[in-house]
Amino acid sequence: HVQLVESGGGSVQEGGSLTLSCATSGYDLTSGCMGWFRQDPGKEREGVATVSSASGSTAYADSVKGRFTISQDNAKSTLYLQMNSLKPEDTAMYYCAADPPPCIGALYRLNRPGSFAYWGQGTQVTVS
Repeated sequence: HVQLVESGGGSVQEGGSLTLSCATSGYDLTSGCMGWFRQDPGKEREGVATVSSASGSTAYADSVKGRFTISQDNAKSTLYLQMNSLKPEDTAMYYCAADPPPCIGALYRLNRPGSFAYWGQGTQVTVS
């Protein structure tokens, strides 16, 4: 039984930083794809960052490149999203996602949230 549990969201002022965590259980972080997605009410879920666990390759939405960093700690079974220089437009519910191999590619998966089998419940990020 795979479980993904996000934490670390909150309210922060523009320019601030947050680190989101996604604790996993029942899932092998050393293979497959993992990612962070976000969604505003009434909008489609969009890819923020993805990682191909086997190769370590990553992909980022243009809007977050240079500000966000996705990483994983296999020993802790945890995926992270370091978010710096936050902007009001980053405000959204952030979701962690995972999918077993084959990953195909982090960039390929970035715009395909429907291709991920497992999802967390989300953590809210508000930037003002």
